[in-house]
Amino acid sequence: MRFMMIVKATKDSEAGVMPSQELIEAMQRYNEELVKAGVLLAADGLQASSNAIRISYPEPGGKPKVIDGPFTEAKELIAGYTLIEVKSREEAIEWAMRMPDPHGYGEGQIELRQVFEAPELTQNPESLAKEAALREELERLRKS
Repeated sequence: MRFMMIVKATKDSEAGVMPSQELIEAMQRYNEELVKAGVLLAADGLQASSNAIRISYPEPGGKPKVIDGPFTEAKELIAGYTLIEVKSREEAIEWAMRMPDPHGYGEGQIELRQVFEAPELTQNPESLAKEAALREELERLRKS
């Protein structure tokens, strides 16, 4: 089971305030624990929404609309993420609970979301085979 720990943005992260060295070191220790446990798939911080682009689809079948950031509602924005693969929802919660306060000021908020696996989205054999082939190709490219 894959889960994404979504770190919510704050006013500071949206203003481009960088984390303290102490927080960086705490996050590195946490990420090392995830690596040693064999559950870490990816972990990154994201730049502020002032550098973001939003693509919206204002009408069905219509042309997508490009909107440049910044976006106004910081509490609805994402400052970073950690993607893990674990055996259960409970294990995902345990790992999320161990993450240091991602902003270091008692303002941190993490949203934990399970990632859909292909068989949960479709039972179509052709679609499942194509998804498996794409994942194999991705893995092959990563190794080369």
